[in-house]
Amino acid sequence: MGGSLGTILPLILMFVLFYFLLIRPQQKRQKAISKMQNELAKGDKVITIGGLHGIIDAIEEGKVVILCGDGSRLTYDRNAIREVISAEVV
Repeated sequence: MGGSLGTILPLILMFVLFYFLLIRPQQKRQKAISKMQNELAKGDKVITIGGLHGIIDAIEEGKVVILCGDGSRLTYDRNAIREVISAEVV
């Protein structure tokens, strides 16, 4: 009986370590990205997951229109925004 606990305990400890070192930080990161994408606003300077830098020109349901440096407007899914460089200062 005591021997089986000795073999299961390291397995349980490994799972707990795995949870706190990998799963929990990933959940926090995903929550932060989701929050950032939901708070996008017109005028925000952003970078897409493809590396495109631009300014948000319009926001629709699940899409954003990004104004590029040459004046062209590109439509991306909201999920394609990797980070906001700077928010619009009004």
